Amino acid sequence: MRFREVSDGEWELIRPHLPPRAKVDRPRADDRRVLNGILCVLTTDCRWMDMPKRYGHHSTAWRGLERWEREGVWSKMVEALASKGYSMGKLRLNRVTVDSTTVEARKGGSQGTMGIGVGRDQRYMQS
Repeated sequence: MRFREVSDGEWELIRPHLPPRAKVDRPRADDRRVLNGILCVLTTDCRWMDMPKRYGHHSTAWRGLERWEREGVWSKMVEALASKGYSMGKLRLNRVTVDSTTVEARKGGSQGTMGIGVGRDQRYMQS
């Protein structure tokens, strides 16, 4: 997949969902630059250390990815952007796909439980 940097319009939608800058300590790296570095690595599947230098140091981008994941920034950002897309009529869910790498497979294969209620009260499993 080809990588494209975040446009000015996209940045205006994304920026409000990023955590505020700290008022003390050393200044944080430029968020847009860090975001572009993260997206570059995730889109092109290159190694972090091979990330282009114009996005800063690879460890800064990696720490940004980890910090924003830990703080729930990615989830909040996706929810807000999806909501905006719905309200603008640009996003519809006529078709949904699930990537199997994100769905936990239980040991022993499918036993009709789909992972729901395993090891819990079985009344949730009744048909």
